[in-house]
Amino acid sequence: MIRVPLLQRELFKEMGIVASISLGGFLSLILLGRLLQLRDLFMGQGVTFFDLVKLFTYLSPFFLIMLIPVSCMLGVFLTFLRMGADRELISLRAGGVSLWPLLPAPLLLCLLCSALTVWISLSGISWGMDNFRNTVVELARNKTSVNVQPGVFNTSFPGLTVYARQSDPGSGALLDVFVLDSSRSKTRATIVAPLGRIESDSERGQVFVRLEDGHVYREQGGELSVISFESYILSLDMTRLLGGFELKDKAPKEMSWDDLRTLKGDGFEDRSVNFQRRVDIELHKRFSLPAACIVLGFFALPLAFFFQGMKRQFGLIACLGTFFLYYVFLSGGMALAEGGIIAPALALWLPNVVFMLAAGIGMWLVAAEKEVNFQVLRSWMLRTVGMKGADA
Repeated sequence: MIRVPLLQRELFKEMGIVASISLGGFLSLILLGRLLQLRDLFMGQGVTFFDLVKLFTYLSPFFLIMLIPVSCMLGVFLTFLRMGADRELISLRAGGVSLWPLLPAPLLLCLLCSALTVWISLSGISWGMDNFRNTVVELARNKTSVNVQPGVFNTSFPGLTVYARQSDPGSGALLDVFVLDSSRSKTRATIVAPLGRIESDSERGQVFVRLEDGHVYREQGGELSVISFESYILSLDMTRLLGGFELKDKAPKEMSWDDLRTLKGDGFEDRSVNFQRRVDIELHKRFSLPAACIVLGFFALPLAFFFQGMKRQFGLIACLGTFFLYYVFLSGGMALAEGGIIAPALALWLPNVVFMLAAGIGMWLVAAEKEVNFQVLRSWMLRTVGMKGADA
């Protein structure tokens, strides 16, 4: 006789391992791509391995909100697909175990993934992005201070050549500063100042050089103009330094749930309509994606039964293809909602409703032991296309 509690433990264990491996693999690939994007900061500014780990830890919640649902889906799908390939599902049916006694383990996994995604969506994203911005700006400021070596022309900043007779890495103070600014295509400026200091603004994601009591020599059209100043701020191009990664004012997708609710409650004073729509989209998104863990997990269960005769690699492609369909559905709805064509609630929750209905129908077919013959469906589609071609 089959012991159902033992079966649930083994199912949950295998699904958890598969989901964890999938999550780790997806996250590693994404962070590796981000590493290549930030290579100028890491290699040019001398960032250590510990700094790299901190940055990736802070950046992870931003991606986990989407990766956890697909990992949960793969955990359920690949486990039951493996059981079908090993004829374990047939053995369970022969032993009197139908579909319903198998549900507690997938349900528990989906609920745990959903709870984790809720925490990440409500506070984890904001915590990660705030620390990521602060760390990147501080690293850029500190490493910039180190890179401005006294008596050396430094060209590590895009479009700038910086020279200082003396520099203090601890405070960022510079003495007898010479800067050649060629970041603009039509004009080139030479800035000379006796004093300077490297400062940062983590809220706006900026690193800049503040110069005092100097002169700006600007050449344009064959003419030379000289401007004296008491204080001159030279902003470093963080976008080019970070390989195209922008650190502007916080976008709605980087805010916490409390910040989004505060913006919504204030009535979006002095905010554009597009910004208001993005806030509304984020408010629904913070709960629709955690709900997707449950929806996609239950959708993957009958899908694994239908594809149990398929090889695992093809089953994996089929599962990822269905998630890609969900993602396209979700992204298309978000784009329509941002354009004001449909309501944000409809855009964010309709994919969950559609996939949950499909999951319910699939589970009813599995429980009734009705198989879906994909070969017949394929033949019908080919015949239909052939008939339309003949009519044309």
